[in-house]
Amino acid sequence: MFSPRDSDEYLLDTERRVIRVRRHWASLLWDIFEAMALLAGAVMISYLLPPDAWIIQNLLWYAALVILLRFAYIVIDWWVERLVITDKRFMITSGVFTTKVAMMPVTKVTDLTFERTMTGRMLGYGTIVVESAGQIQALNKIEYLPKPEQINDAISELVFGDKKAQAERFTMMKAKKQTAGKKIIG
Repeated sequence: MFSPRDSDEYLLDTERRVIRVRRHWASLLWDIFEAMALLAGAVMISYLLPPDAWIIQNLLWYAALVILLRFAYIVIDWWVERLVITDKRFMITSGVFTTKVAMMPVTKVTDLTFERTMTGRMLGYGTIVVESAGQIQALNKIEYLPKPEQINDAISELVFGDKKAQAERFTMMKAKKQTAGKKIIG
């Protein structure tokens, strides 16, 4: 009831999920650094204050609690956000309290750009820029993707690959799932 919906619940019965990932943990690095620096500052100021400044110390500890709660919210928001790519569309679901679902049909994609910085190569993430017919979409720049080469290859296959071969693979996968679900009595 209170938990966000799983991203697979937004898929149609006729869709085949190709990729489902969350952003790389490196997207949290600045937030981790910021929270640690603010907490360290609050502890240092509290340590340097005289003992009779208890009101200011209490305010500092409440500020530290707010910093921790804010960081916890950021981590939960990161955990909930998912990028789902199916054979028909790109979709990002996000939001802790209010769920936001951004989507774009695969057929609208006209160009893909794959970017990987030095830090991205060291930590294992990259950025994919998805361009569509002269429009800026909600999903035009997807940053901090884990395993970016594999995701880029899968997206390229979906967008620019052989549609007939993809449909045949999907039909074969569907048939295997149906036969695996039935028990053979013999």
